Formats: sequence, C-alpha cells, structure tokens
Amino acid sequence: MELKYFRLIKTIADEGSIANSTEKLFLTQSALSHQLKELEAQLKFKVFHRTRNKWELTDEGQELYKLGNTVLKTIDNGFENINAIRAGSVGTIKVSTECYSFYQGLPGFIQKMGILYPEIKVDLILEATHQPISKILSHEIDIAIVTSKPKEEVLSCIEVFQDEIFAILHKENPLNDMEFIEASAFSNAHLIIHSFPLETVSIYEYFLKPNHITPLKITAIPLTEVALDMVASNFGIMCMPKWALKSFNLPKNLVFKHVGKHGLKRSHYLVFRKADTSKKYINDFVMNFEDRFSVS
Repeated sequence: MELKYFRLIKTIADEGSIANSTEKLFLTQSALSHQLKELEAQLKFKVFHRTRNKWELTDEGQELYKLGNTVLKTIDNGFENINAIRAGSVGTIKVSTECYSFYQGLPGFIQKMGILYPEIKVDLILEATHQPISKILSHEIDIAIVTSKPKEEVLSCIEVFQDEIFAILHKENPLNDMEFIEASAFSNAHLIIHSFPLETVSIYEYFLKPNHITPLKITAIPLTEVALDMVASNFGIMCMPKWALKSFNLPKNLVFKHVGKHGLKRSHYLVFRKADTSKKYINDFVMNFEDRFSVS
C-alpha cells in the first residue's frame, strides 16, 4: 500500500471531510475523491462512511488509520534522525601529504567527495607538506598522508596505500645497463627531486641515507613536467611511483628501473587526531579514503 493512501486516510479522518483536506494534501477535492475510490477498489472494502457531510472511518478504516499513524510516525522519526546525522556531516577538512607524488591522486578523490558530500569542504594545504604531523598536532591541518607511522598516542593511523618507487632515467643513461639500481650507483648521479629538505624525499630517506650515500648532484624541481623533460634530455634521474605519472605523456626514451634488488616499496598512512573520530564528517572522509585507496 502506497504512503500517499496512509496520508489520505489520516488527513480525511483528522479533518472530518475531503473538502477540509484539500489544502493539507495540496490536491483538489475531485483528485482526493478519485484517490479514495482507487484505494477502496484495491482493498475491496469501504474505508469511510459519509453521513450528514461528516466522514467516519469504518471498522476496517480504523485499523488502517492506526497502522498509517504508526508508519508515518516511524518515517518522520527516521528522517529526523537522518537530518541530525547529516548535521554532523558539515565541516571543513584540511589535508596535506608529505609526499608530493600523492598530490597526483588527491584531486579526483576530492572531486568525488564534493559530489557525495557537498556539506564537506576539503582544502589541500601544500604549506604543511614538510611537517604534516606537527601541523596536525597544532590543529593547522586535520588529516595527513604520510609514509611512516607516527608515534604520538593522540593520533590515529590507518595504512591505506602501498606503492613502489622506481628510478626513471633516459635509456642511454649508463645506469640503464644495470638490472636494478644499487645505492652506490647514485654516488655519481644527478638526482632530481621535487623539493628539499632531503628528509622528505623517499629515495633518500629510505634507501640512500641508510646506505650512507649522497648523490653527486641534487636539484629540486617542483614541477613534474619540467623534471621529466630534464630526465628525457638525459640531464639526471628522478625517482617516483609509476601511478603518479599516469596523467603525463611520457617520452618514449624514458625507462623505469627497480631501486635495489627487491625494489623500494613503501606504505602510505592516513593520520588524524583521535579526538576527531567523534566528528561524522571526519569519519565520512576516512571511510571514503579507505574505499578509494585501501590496500586490502
């Protein structure tokens, strides 16, 4: 039975007649009469008796009236609860990532969030890239994507993404003769990075530094397109995950080499304050981020 019929029965019974119900149901008297006839034809019994311009419920109609009140009240309560929940989904989330390459994957996700959750505003804070954890602790940002687990007890940490860092070089670069790029090979290389300090550069922090290697020359070029042009001209090598370059038209003279015998793999973690887990808009962001980037 359609909800409109429950509303029809309730309104006519409460108002005493079809004529008194037209304004509340936003229908003409003729349309209401037609709906009532349709309903009684479907049910195969009378819902109302009309006596002296007064509409009274039949015994069957009384049961429908009680049922309709229960159904409509349940629906109204449900929508009140939903509205209360949605009220908690309004907020601004400031996001940063310590790895510049991850910025390649965020715009599409943020666009999707804007469609699904128009009440949530997501701001990318590039200025926090080099110190995302301290910026979370100082409440300058709310969420960060990092490549190592933070130790602070006040922070929540979820592993969401894994990738591999490759060395990208010109096919005529001498390093191309190697099956994989050893740490010592970087001693005489010109390494192109996105930015300083070196502690924020994965290839240095997780591969070169532990092997006590410093490249012969290091140049910071924040624009990936320009860095790729430099490598395509055989002026140096850069190290990035392949997925971060999907949107670029890569020159055919570039090759990808594994870094180290077993490859340089890393994990990305989503970090946010534990105190914010009570905020629904934060949980909505985290849930959707996990769906989009989860390792499982």
